Amino acid sequence: MIVTRRSTLAFLGTGLCAALLPGWAMAQRAGAFTSGGRAIAVERFDAPRNGQGNGRRPAVLLLHGSDGPGERYREAARQVAVGGYAVFLVHYLDRTGEQRAAFSSIARNFGDWTETVRDGVGFVGAQPGIDPARIGVLGVSLGGGLGIALAAQDSRVRALVDYYGFLPSGVGANPTLPPTLILHGEADRVVPVGNARAFDSLLQSRGIPHEIQLYPGQGHGFTGAAQTDAARRIRSFFDRTLRG
Repeated sequence: MIVTRRSTLAFLGTGLCAALLPGWAMAQRAGAFTSGGRAIAVERFDAPRNGQGNGRRPAVLLLHGSDGPGERYREAARQVAVGGYAVFLVHYLDRTGEQRAAFSSIARNFGDWTETVRDGVGFVGAQPGIDPARIGVLGVSLGGGLGIALAAQDSRVRALVDYYGFLPSGVGANPTLPPTLILHGEADRVVPVGNARAFDSLLQSRGIPHEIQLYPGQGHGFTGAAQTDAARRIRSFFDRTLRG
């Protein structure tokens, strides 16, 4: 894992939300599952079906950064849900009783958090209206590292978006990963872009379908045209991989 001490400050910004389709009313429901003897809160976001039928929807687990599941992630969840996805914001820090992940706790707790998000996949797949064969993961910063670790272990994850996450140590020993989209800023001083390049090389070596977009001049959180482009790529990627 290549990550600096500033990884305690993980900001999604508005880039994930800006270019998707705003203005839809979202249904938001709270739920919980148990992992490691702890109750793990989950927020679910759905767009109205508007006559699109009552079939089961693809789902996306949204894994927040080390700053915890704040409003920026709720807005991101609403905007991804616009595309017809059920989006589940998993409060994985509940496993260790934290509201924010301190840098000093990441290595110690990473395995527990990975187990928790894996339990979250089972929870999501069992929810009403969800197609358990079409589950994707969108991980941001620390959540990106967790998403990679999860997807490397769990074949139920059918698509992965790594949004300026880090590459966890030991992932190279795992046999497979799903189709993946990597988005990273070349000027990121929190999670250096070398993580994205190393992950790209790993996926290439295994022949796993993937895309990578590195944004010149962008740091840990995109602005301007990079925001718009990243949002478009995420939407298009999930449409291809989870809708077929």
